[in-house]
Amino acid sequence: MGGTESSISEPGSPSRNRESETSRQNLSECKVWRNPLNLFRGAEYRRYTWVTGKEPLTYYDMNLSAQDHQTFFTCDTDFLRPSDTVMQKAWRERNPPARIKAAYQALELNNDCATAYVLLAEEEATTIVDAERLFKQALKAGETIYRRSQQCQHQSPQHEAQLRRDTNVLVYIKRRLAMCARKLGRIREAVKIMRDLMKEFPPLTMLNIHENLLESLLELQAYADVQAVLAKYDDISLPKSAAICYTAALLKTRTVSDKFSPETASRRGLSTAEINAVEAIHRAVEFNPHVPKYLLEMKSLILPPEHILKRGDSEAIAYAFFHLQHWKRIEGALNLLQCTWEGTFRMIPYPLEKGHLFYPYPSCTETADRELLPTFHHVSVYPKKELPFFINFTAGLCSSTAMIALLTHQFPEIMGVFANASEEFRRLDSAASSRQRRGSIKEWHECRLWSQTAFL
Repeated sequence: MGGTESSISEPGSPSRNRESETSRQNLSECKVWRNPLNLFRGAEYRRYTWVTGKEPLTYYDMNLSAQDHQTFFTCDTDFLRPSDTVMQKAWRERNPPARIKAAYQALELNNDCATAYVLLAEEEATTIVDAERLFKQALKAGETIYRRSQQCQHQSPQHEAQLRRDTNVLVYIKRRLAMCARKLGRIREAVKIMRDLMKEFPPLTMLNIHENLLESLLELQAYADVQAVLAKYDDISLPKSAAICYTAALLKTRTVSDKFSPETASRRGLSTAEINAVEAIHRAVEFNPHVPKYLLEMKSLILPPEHILKRGDSEAIAYAFFHLQHWKRIEGALNLLQCTWEGTFRMIPYPLEKGHLFYPYPSCTETADRELLPTFHHVSVYPKKELPFFINFTAGLCSSTAMIALLTHQFPEIMGVFANASEEFRRLDSAASSRQRRGSIKEWHECRLWSQTAFL
């Protein structure tokens, strides 16, 4: 952005067009998405901090959430309502106690301030039950405000903006209520809320509510319904995710995993169903190669962040955190994954340059994931940048030579003593070897003379 070459290029030149295309590609590769299954700050993230003393969220991640909240829950007409003015400041506040205090101030000004209940449910509630209770109060207030905004939406552009804001608030509340029901074991109720949301607000597909629905349907083991959802959202024109790719692989794996055996497959070859399952696993691994290590428990899981980078380690953690149990439930699914997932890398020997079914793997994931994930987590890197042995050997040899030269320059007398001692040691060792060789020849002649005498 603003580089020298782009400023020199003319507006219509091919070099400028190539640079702009590359910039757009890099921007889309490094785009950070809201985690559809993000946890509750008070009831889950904070409880983790109380127990372990570790902060599961990074400043960068929380700052992105603050920007999301200001986008979803504020609009240009907030200054007309004192409670919304207070909440506008609350979403910008960095200190959690100050945000909670501002939410209570907004409720004192207006007892039907839905966004204030949302903030308290997210950050003050220490259990899912408390969060659900506050979200139900927010739902009651949010529905009233939403109906009022619908009646006034055509009066002015400001009223249209207010309706968009109230729609975002209502959808957010219902979605979080569905997640509360899912966590409390009322899965069918959660599925119903999510289906109703997707029917009532179809334009809001960017919120990825279908990923919440997929996870809940897998918990119900309603695999036919899962396949129906995938048929709609696993489309070439729609953006992919680890949840979509790995769920599709899980469904195909389920049909063959209970009878799969590597020994039998090596003898008779793979059946058509097994080939389809393996290809689905390869497709999923190509999209996000970090997931298998978490599913196979080769790496330890942490709490997922509030934002994820698609095809990155953060997305792999978010997927495996919720879906590992579904893979374990299907007999032989993890065994088939373990036997086949590494075969993906033979099809894409240069993943940063050329992919097989997807675009080349983005090179910016490591940097973004280090910003999103806490410091105590060892970030998974793909592809690993391993240097050849010759380069490592040459670097070590040059470093050793430079160190000896530096020591010789700084301490010439001491290094001279070491050099003389090493030369004397080499001379004595050479003399000892020579004597040993002469002694060996003498012993050989004596043995030969003895053998001839014994023969005679």
